[in-house]
Amino acid sequence: MTTAGVLEKPSNIVGVRFQKLGKLYHFKVREPAEIDPGDHVILETKRGRQLGQVIAYIDPEQVHTTKGMKYVNRKATPRDLVLKQVWETKELDALITCRERAAQLGIKDAKFVKAEYSFDGTWLTISYTTENKKLNIHQLQNTLSQHLNTRIEMRLVGPRDIAKIMGGFGACGAPRCCSTFLTDFSPISIRMAKEQGISLSPQEITGMCGRLRCCLIYEYEQYVEAKKTLPKVGKRVGTPYGVGKVKDVRVLREAVIVEVVEGEQVERYEVFRHELEPLEELEALQKKAEQGCTKHEEGGCDCGAKG
Repeated sequence: MTTAGVLEKPSNIVGVRFQKLGKLYHFKVREPAEIDPGDHVILETKRGRQLGQVIAYIDPEQVHTTKGMKYVNRKATPRDLVLKQVWETKELDALITCRERAAQLGIKDAKFVKAEYSFDGTWLTISYTTENKKLNIHQLQNTLSQHLNTRIEMRLVGPRDIAKIMGGFGACGAPRCCSTFLTDFSPISIRMAKEQGISLSPQEITGMCGRLRCCLIYEYEQYVEAKKTLPKVGKRVGTPYGVGKVKDVRVLREAVIVEVVEGEQVERYEVFRHELEPLEELEALQKKAEQGCTKHEEGGCDCGAKG
């Protein structure tokens, strides 16, 4: 236990990340005392030996299953880290070579965006995108493998992954979320934009990747919860300015725009939630009370309703 009462290294399971903004993968550690969060380690994966960074120790209750979970091989040495840097310097040349060989083979409907070596150079992953589902790149893969003398994996990625790799700035003027802090892409729907009152024009809701913007999900739940306490558009409500009809909902301000008829003029006011009276609901309750009790028609009623 630490002084704060937080359990250090609660298990022999660690979360490892292979890229700065990549997903977290779970591995077992044989000697937890020898490895700390932040350390680089060597692991066996489907893509051969890889170098990853331990992010944190994971509570076993947060892991669905440990069946088939692999162990960390060892802690990375300074030589391993230098070796990784050396191979990283060769990735751009590998990408250029890939594009040149693709052009020679007449592959025009694919875009190759990233080349990534394993830390020891035994594996090279080429990320590409294409809309041609029937595209065959096995010949390119074999050609590159012979030319670069390493094992090649061609990885098809989507538009959001491309935006994450390319980086740059979003429509808001800030660096793209996907290339700065997002580690996973959440499902985004058009309903999220509707709930927040955002214009549905493509320019307003589409990101640089051509898909719905990731930021549409950030405040979605807050909008949904806040709307439960506010009247919908078209509802009749009581306000300090008189009875009116809701014309717009301002969720983050916890207020609505109400249109009130004053003689021959129509005025609009911003009314906050605590100032509103739900007239339709109150009228419905009053009508129900006036109907009397239907369960004790012969007397002896103690439910509070009066005929």
